[in-house]
Order: sequence, then C-alpha cells, then structure tokens
Amino acid sequence: MATPLAYQASLPGSPEWLNKGDNAWQLAAATLVAIQSMPGLVVLYGSIVKKKWAVNSAFMALYAFAAALIVWVIVGYRMAFGDRLLPFWGKAGPALGQRYLIRRAFLPATPHHYSDGSLETPMVEPFYPQASLVYFEFTFAAITVILLAGSVLGRMNIRAWMAFVPLWLIFSYTVGAFSLWGGGFLYHWGVIDYSGGYVIHLSSGIAGFTAAFWVGPRLKSDRERFSPNNILLTLTGAGLLWLGWSGFNGGAPYAANITSSMAVLNTHVCAATSLLTWTCLDCAFFKKPSVIGAVQGMMTGLVCITPAAGLVQTWAAMVMGVLAGSIPWFSMMILHRKSPLLQRVDDTLAVFHTHAVAGLLGGLLTGLLAEPALCRLILPVPGTKGLFYGGGVMQIVKQVVGALFVIAWNLVATTAILLVIAKFTPLRMPDDQLMIGDDAAHGEEAYALWGDGERYDATRQDTPAAAGGRDEAMHMRSVGEFNGARGVTVQL
Repeated sequence: MATPLAYQASLPGSPEWLNKGDNAWQLAAATLVAIQSMPGLVVLYGSIVKKKWAVNSAFMALYAFAAALIVWVIVGYRMAFGDRLLPFWGKAGPALGQRYLIRRAFLPATPHHYSDGSLETPMVEPFYPQASLVYFEFTFAAITVILLAGSVLGRMNIRAWMAFVPLWLIFSYTVGAFSLWGGGFLYHWGVIDYSGGYVIHLSSGIAGFTAAFWVGPRLKSDRERFSPNNILLTLTGAGLLWLGWSGFNGGAPYAANITSSMAVLNTHVCAATSLLTWTCLDCAFFKKPSVIGAVQGMMTGLVCITPAAGLVQTWAAMVMGVLAGSIPWFSMMILHRKSPLLQRVDDTLAVFHTHAVAGLLGGLLTGLLAEPALCRLILPVPGTKGLFYGGGVMQIVKQVVGALFVIAWNLVATTAILLVIAKFTPLRMPDDQLMIGDDAAHGEEAYALWGDGERYDATRQDTPAAAGGRDEAMHMRSVGEFNGARGVTVQL
C-alpha cells in the first residue's frame, strides 16, 4: 500500500528522518514549558509578593527568561548536550548556524557501552531537527533560574541579578544537565532523573537557598508581613504552571509515545493528591484551608513526580503525591521554625522546601518505585529499576550520590558566582530603597491606586475648576514625593 502523500518525504523541508507528529509534540511541549515561565511565573511572582515588590519580582522572571535564551544558543546548549569535555561538562559552542540546527537532533555523548567498549545503547537521536531540541531544552534552563529567583525576591539588587543569571546558567546549570541528561558520568552510571527532579528542582532549591544566604535578608518589616497583593492572580500563575507541566514531563521522552502519555497522567495525579494532602494538613493543624498552602502543595506534587513521571505506575504517583504533600509541609511548617539555620536564611518563597526537599524526595522515591517495563522504554542503562522491583540497594545509592553531587556543585558554584559579582556591585539593595520597593528599583509601580503615591495632574485642563484645584494637586504631589513614589499619574 502506498504511503499517503502527507507522510511522504519531501526534501529538503521534510526529510526521511522527520517524524511530523514527534516534531509537533516537541514544539508544543516546549511552548507549554515556556508558558510556565512567561507568563506563568511572571504572574505568580508579581502577585504573591507584597505590593511594593510586584514589578521587581515580575521583572526578575521576565529578564531571566530573555537572558537565558541568548546564553543558551551562544554557549549553553552545547555545554549541556554537546560533545563531552569532562565527565560532567560538555564542550562550549554556539547553536546558531543553520547547518547545525536543521540536521536531525542528536546527543553525541549519550551512546552507552559495555565494559569491553562495544555499543550497548545507541546515541539518542530524536526524529526532528536539532532546532526543536535546542528550544525545548532552553525552556528547562530558563525555568530553573526563574525558580531560583523566588528565594531572593524583595531585596536583591537588580544589577546583581542581571549579572548572576548568565553566569549561573553557564557554570552551574549546564553541569547538572550534562551529568544527568547529556551523557555525563551520572547518566551512564544509571542515576534516574526522568525530567529534572535533580537537574531543575534540587538545583534551583539549593542554589536559591545559597543565594538567599549571601544576598542577605529582606527588611524586618517585610519578613514579618509579606502578604500577597493579589491571590486570584497567584492562582492564575499557579494554573499556568500546573497545566504547563504536561509539556514539562510529557516532552521528556523526546517523542509522542507511550512514555509521554504515562508521564502526563502521573504528573496530574500526583499534583492533585499532593494539593489535597497539603490542604488537609492545613485544616487539621490551622483549622482552615489556605489558598497559598494549596498552591505550595500543588507545586511540591509537581516537583516530586518530575524525576519519576514516565517510570512509575499511577498508583505509585498517588503514593508520591501523599508524601509530597506531607513531608515538605512538615519541613516548612515544623522543621523550619525549629532550625536556626533555616530561620537565619531568608528564603522568600520557601524554594528550599518546595523544590529542594520535594525534588530530593522524588529522586529517592524513584529509586524505590521505578517500574522495570517502563524503565526499558526510555532509560539508557539496561536493567535499571527500582528497589521494590528487584533493583537492589545500589539504585538508592546511585540516587543519593547523584543528589549529593548536584547539592555540592550548586552550593559551591552559586557561592563563587555571587562572591565575584559582589566585587563589582552590591548583592542587596540599600535599606532606603528597600523601604520604597518598585519605585526605587524601576521608577514604576504595579497599581495606579488613588492615595497610594500617584500624582493628580490638575493642570491638564486650563479651566477655572482646574486652576482652583491646583493647590490640592500640589498637596498630593508633595505627598507622593514624600512617599518616594513616582508611579503612573492618575488622570481624572
């Protein structure tokens, strides 16, 4: 039977190796992950913080998204997914030329060999152009550094942040990505990280906590009271994050296949279970459900399932959801209040608990629950499976060692980067600017509300009424200047 015309090769635009379905799904998945950051985290950060930090918090996420893309195509992608330079790092190089981008995608360091040197698992070569893979992996790099930003909201000098983003992506993120995904030593040893429990969430949680230590705390008044300025918008951002996770975990197999279907279902089951668990704990201990708590529970469920999404059965995803909604809840609500170190470090959005703790938990549970038949569909090392399926204690050892490597590298690299940046610009805004917030950092404010620093320009209309109101207008102008606010002029 002849191949339908729509599926025939049509050189050069549709070469024989191009699977249009896989390519369409990979681009869609990449777009879903990008939406998690922009506008997802931009909206969430801008609404979950105190009103005076709404613009600054949203802008930090927006800037990171744009800067990450430029760094990624200039050097980052090939450091994370290119030829091997070191056991934990790829060779730097651009992903800008058409010859490189339109060829079939490939990860040159991924062929896995037997001890005698013969090939055991071939190189990863998805059935679409390299450009699709470059963009897909960029969205993961971008969201990682944006998640990290949640630890330092409300006080980090914006100039220091602008320098930090490209340096951290180059010297920290690419190391974890190559080691676990791009063909590095942890990849070939058999450490399981399906879609970023370690590479993204453990990394951002540890790096964020480290950055919060070096940047320093918010003002005492901000630490004591940091109420969200718009909870409904927070839910909007959280919704974009949750639904975008279909691309996050569904795109990890690099194809529209059985694994991607299992991953999407498991992702949402775990997130829902975790949200409900967190909410039940809030009701049991605090006598009322919390919307922000539900968002945190949603997040920990999504994070916990990420290293296992396509590798566990759905009942296991539900078990992981219960643990994801309870263990990070305990670390945040109980352990945090009793630990001098956790109390000392001002982690604004508790990224350590929602990402580092949940990501580590997910990685360890993967070592227990990874199902052999599902593992055979995607993992590079044959025979990999969870402890409960006969994988032995060694798989847990591998998961622990992989986590320790990611923790140690991010702690050291983040510290080094921030200490270098501190030589050129302060990491923390001065206290007088912290008192003001957005207007001091950007000359802009999030909301044009009367009596909140905006100025009424009564001189717009040259009428007796306008002239009679100039004294009042001058009074309002002086109030605005006293408050240090130069927001949008309200035109009445």
